[in-house]
Amino acid sequence: MFLGLLLFCSNLVTSQELKAYERKAKAFIENVRNGRKDNIAATITYPFEREYPIPSIKNKAEFVKRYDEVFDEILKAEITKSVPQRDWKDMGWRGIELNKGNVWIDKTGALISVNYQSKFETRLKNKLIEAERFHLHASLTKYKAPLYLLETLKYRIRIDDMGNGNYRYASWPIKQKMSEAPEVVILDGVWIHDNNSMNHHFEFRKKGGFVYDCSIIEWGEAGSPPAKVMIYQNNKEVFSENAKIVVK
Repeated sequence: MFLGLLLFCSNLVTSQELKAYERKAKAFIENVRNGRKDNIAATITYPFEREYPIPSIKNKAEFVKRYDEVFDEILKAEITKSVPQRDWKDMGWRGIELNKGNVWIDKTGALISVNYQSKFETRLKNKLIEAERFHLHASLTKYKAPLYLLETLKYRIRIDDMGNGNYRYASWPIKQKMSEAPEVVILDGVWIHDNNSMNHHFEFRKKGGFVYDCSIIEWGEAGSPPAKVMIYQNNKEVFSENAKIVVK
C-alpha cells in the first residue's frame, strides 16, 4: 500500500509540473495570438540577440518596434497553431522549447530566444554581410558567412564559416581595426557541440602544437561569460580570457 501511495504521489507531482509548463506555453501563445507585444517585451532580459551580424535588440521599446521583423506571419502561425501538450517540450533547467528550438521560453514564461529567421531578417543579414566585407582586410573578404565577433581584454577575434564544415579564425590586438592585417589567421577549424546543452566551441590547430579554442556559452551558470577564448600548447593552457560577443 505504501508503494502504491508513493507512486501515486510521484505521478501527481509529474502531472503538476507538466501542467505548469503547459500553462506558460499557453500564455505565450495567447500573447502572440492577440498581438500583445508589450507583454512579451516585458519578460525579456536584454539585449535580445539576433543572428550575427543582425544587431541585437537593446530594450523593450526597440523590441516592440522590431517585433514584426522577428515574428513574421509564418512564425506567428506556427506559434498560434501549436498545442502545448504536443508541440512544446519541457527541457528542464534549459527552459521550454517549441518545435525543436524555434522558440524558447523559460519556466516563468519569459521569452529567451527565437532561432527562427524571417525573410526580412534573412535579407537584412545578407545585406549586412556584404557591407561588412568592405571593412575587412583584403585577405579576409572571402567567406560563406560570418559567425562571431569576440572581444577579450587583449584581442578581437573573428570566426567565419568558410563552407563545407570548415571555419576560419582571425585575430587582432584589441586596439587594431579589422581593416588592418590580422595578427593570426588559422584555417580548417572545426565546430564541436557540447553534449546536452546549446553550448558549443570551435577548435583551430596551428603548427607548434597550438590549439585555439573559442567557446560560445549559450547555457551557463549565473555570472558565466557569453564566450571564452583559450589557447593550449602541447595540451598545456597558455592563454585564457573571457570574451564578449560583439553585435554591431
